Amino acid sequence: MTTRRCEFAVIGAGVVGSAIARTIAGSRYRVALLDSRAEVCGGTSKANTAILHTGYDAQPGTLEAKLVARGYKLTYEYCKKTGISVEKTGAILVAWDEEQKKSLTGLQHKAELNGYTRTRIMTPDEVYTALPALGPGATGGLEVPDESIIDPWSVPLAYATDAVNRGCELILNCTVKGIDIDEKVTILHTSTGDIETEWVINAAGLGGDDIDRAFGFDRLVVTPRRGELLVYDKLTAPMAPKIVLAAPSKVGKGVLISPTIFGNTMLGPTADDIEDKTDTGTSESGFNFLTHKGSKIMPALLTQEVTAAYAGLRAAHNQPDYLIEAEATKRYLIAGAIRSTGLTSAIAVAEYVGDMLSTLGFDMSERESLPPAPTMPPLGERFQRPFANEALIEKDPEYGEMMCFCERVTKGEIRDSLESVIPARSLEGIRRRTRAMNGRCQGFFCGAKVKAYFDEHSREESDT
Repeated sequence: MTTRRCEFAVIGAGVVGSAIARTIAGSRYRVALLDSRAEVCGGTSKANTAILHTGYDAQPGTLEAKLVARGYKLTYEYCKKTGISVEKTGAILVAWDEEQKKSLTGLQHKAELNGYTRTRIMTPDEVYTALPALGPGATGGLEVPDESIIDPWSVPLAYATDAVNRGCELILNCTVKGIDIDEKVTILHTSTGDIETEWVINAAGLGGDDIDRAFGFDRLVVTPRRGELLVYDKLTAPMAPKIVLAAPSKVGKGVLISPTIFGNTMLGPTADDIEDKTDTGTSESGFNFLTHKGSKIMPALLTQEVTAAYAGLRAAHNQPDYLIEAEATKRYLIAGAIRSTGLTSAIAVAEYVGDMLSTLGFDMSERESLPPAPTMPPLGERFQRPFANEALIEKDPEYGEMMCFCERVTKGEIRDSLESVIPARSLEGIRRRTRAMNGRCQGFFCGAKVKAYFDEHSREESDT
């Protein structure tokens, strides 16, 4: 194995690491982006509630509050530039008792402290007018009109694609096994060979505490928090046209019911702290918890079919705020403790990291003639998909050849996912790039056909 050399090595190709790599790759420095998995967005970033947050409920004055608010604006702009599906549905925090009703005024004040002034306190009648399928007993609500749903898979993939187009080296299936820090360089001993770098940026998410300890710190403790969610059939979409949240109380925030950008309705998540950082299995207890909570929030939803159940791991931690700090003597920067708001804040985190590197003496100005931002496939249910684009089909008939009927995914889209700048390397990679196998049948009818096409394409690639 040959030794790779770069000036910056970013560990973690989730949404935060990919955004940071994109920013650095736009400057004059060589950057490598590495991840232990076979796919970009293969860890925490692949499984979340897919909400673009305004930051109305962040703790005022924190770095998180600042970067979420900034990230909301920047992410919307980036989605518009790249074609990523995002939709402003708004959210309603529903109060179910007098304690929660009293909390709405304080939450509105917190939003104003965060610079968000568009919330509105609602009467019970107004809540039920907006959400007719809501269960009985609501005592009021708080409207947050700018909360949005977003395609959570295309965002990190776009950042990583942008980074690669700008010259970043993406190294997947790359596990860091050891770290040696010399006077001028740091050597990362990995499963794919050594990487010799001047600076290391830790955006490893669930593994962020392990990397931090390797640099001599004992400040970050990451606990995997498993969140199980239920995805309901698209026929339920009219029941939840907005994101439905519970007003906070002394027992926490509770679960949410939300539309998804793909046309389904989602219920969850649970929040169970576990030890295994790879355990994304669903459970009977999680299912029972969600159906119990959901039956009180929106009983009609619970009579409908569940399309899928899945679980994601969030990086719960012991920090009161985002941990973004640089240690110049060790040529090391950590972007950790990002929590579930990372999907929204990632591009602002990257901007913040770029500014931090500038203060350390690096020239982070963008190079001239950078390649344009990538155009991502339109995966949103209410956006024009290839199967409905007659001009596109006339130009390329494979966009009219259906492979997945539940999600209306065509052969042309699957082909594109296998031939893109960062090609899908697995059926899960195809699923997140195209929606194939994500529908009612969960791949029962289309899975074999998609796999055969993937296997054939892989053989052709290995022969060339």
